[in-house]
Amino acid sequence: MFDEILSMVKDHLGNNPQVASAIPADQQDAVHREVATHVTNELKNQAALQGGAGGLMTKLQQEMSSGNPIVTAIEGGLAGSLLSKFGFSPMVTGAITASLPGLLQKFLHKANDPNDSSISKETINQSLSPGLTTKPVGQ
Repeated sequence: MFDEILSMVKDHLGNNPQVASAIPADQQDAVHREVATHVTNELKNQAALQGGAGGLMTKLQQEMSSGNPIVTAIEGGLAGSLLSKFGFSPMVTGAITASLPGLLQKFLHKANDPNDSSISKETINQSLSPGLTTKPVGQ
């Protein structure tokens, strides 16, 4: 699941001119991995809390906005991480975190697309199994 989310992050942030221009070229990969790590970990946490992928999908569909508790949880951890690891200004950090609802909308669309098996309820549930971990940033 991490690799699929990483791919979505690269595409989503790369196609957002405000965000893409704010991230130095030599830090893009590390920033993409940091965002993907935070998104993946929080989606796993929420899926576990919601009783699996079905509950996660329902929660995302019902509350797809910047006030969504899932988005808020990702934003909080990610903002602090971007500030401490990369020294980004609050404006840059804000631009990146503001793109999260759109990224999660893409995730939800992929997970609900019967013609796209890259992310599905099954792959989300598999990622909740013990022993499966998110790839650490920088690897």
